[in-house]
Amino acid sequence: MHAMPNKKSYGLIRLGKRSVLTLGADLTRELSLTDGDLLELCVQDGKIILEPKKVIPADQEWFWTKEWQAGEREAQTEIDTGMTKRAYSAKEFMEELMKDGE
Repeated sequence: MHAMPNKKSYGLIRLGKRSVLTLGADLTRELSLTDGDLLELCVQDGKIILEPKKVIPADQEWFWTKEWQAGEREAQTEIDTGMTKRAYSAKEFMEELMKDGE
């Protein structure tokens, strides 16, 4: 399920009213957690494991498909290697398009 190769202690925490746990500033800072973040709760061998999770809204799932991400990597490579051009006006943009079409 979940391996714990780099275990680090953050001291003891007390289970509060209504079963609330307070994680503490050091831990939340190290994991870049903020109010409202989601954590998956698992129990493994009698231990509680909390794992930060990000939820992708349904209308944005397409962006995270393997195919789309491959295209994003390809586009970033083209940007990084100088294969792109910048136009500073609509006129300049159209002139570049016309040059490329010749």
